[in-house]
Amino acid sequence: MTFPDITSDLKEKLPDLRGRMTANAPLSAITWFRVGGPAQVLYSPADEADLAYFLKGAPRDLPVTVVGLGSNLLVRDGGLPGVVIRLGRGFASVSAEPGHRVRAGTSVPDVKVARAAAEAGIAGLAFYRGIPGSIGGALRMNAGAHRSETKDVLIEACAVDREGNIHTLSLADMGFSYRHSSVPQDFILTQALFQGKPGDPADILREMEDVADYRDKNQPIRERTGGSTFKNPPDASAWKLVDDAGCRGLRVGGAKVSDMHCNFLINEGGASAEDIERLGETVCARVKAKSGVTLQWEIIRIGLPNPGRPTGEELAEAAFS
Repeated sequence: MTFPDITSDLKEKLPDLRGRMTANAPLSAITWFRVGGPAQVLYSPADEADLAYFLKGAPRDLPVTVVGLGSNLLVRDGGLPGVVIRLGRGFASVSAEPGHRVRAGTSVPDVKVARAAAEAGIAGLAFYRGIPGSIGGALRMNAGAHRSETKDVLIEACAVDREGNIHTLSLADMGFSYRHSSVPQDFILTQALFQGKPGDPADILREMEDVADYRDKNQPIRERTGGSTFKNPPDASAWKLVDDAGCRGLRVGGAKVSDMHCNFLINEGGASAEDIERLGETVCARVKAKSGVTLQWEIIRIGLPNPGRPTGEELAEAAFS
């Protein structure tokens, strides 16, 4: 699917824009599943001021979507109309600060924050070694691993709203719960400040190695996958519910439930986004039939199906019918 090129109109409305805009940019190139259609416009802001200028001057009815490293994301095959914003080098700084704190831009990979903290002798952030994404996604979803979550270490975050206003958000303002924050959807998170504690760099690095070893032995990290597919229900493990429903190794087209860890879906090669979403909905239906539990997707699904193909809602309805 190809969208009309609106980059010239946007540049005319925003003559001082410094960031890069690309028409019909293939999003499959930046998602870990390696599937999905194009962004009508892919915009990479130069920095926070450039982002604020764009948001203030862009038409109010222009759809705006933010993506990060693409690790926890399924882009549907028809792509996304409007502008997809991907923060890049202007949001990629990370540094230790006095008081055992770490400040990071939201395009910084989680693992890089863990490493910067370790090198500075700041303990408490090593769990980020086990989260495959960027700090922006960690803030938006209260990402966690190994019994720690973002809410345990965050002091404050910065964001730009759709009118171009810059906000500083306290921990309470983030409204964190399990794999969720209540930050308004039109806020684009740009920076975070974390609180750690004193630690020995060698000890922290060993902890990070343990986290990495666990992932290597228990998760299909070398496959085309989007990470954990479903949230853990209260007092239950999603992977066990999926396994008990007989879904380990289940396939739809080029998509498969991982044999190693069945809360991971894999693109074995040639899968479409529809294959992956249909597989996920099939798993949900089988788990519901087996255990009565309704699984909730942890992977974020965005975009349109190809013309004439079923929507996500229709895939879910078909799976449960």
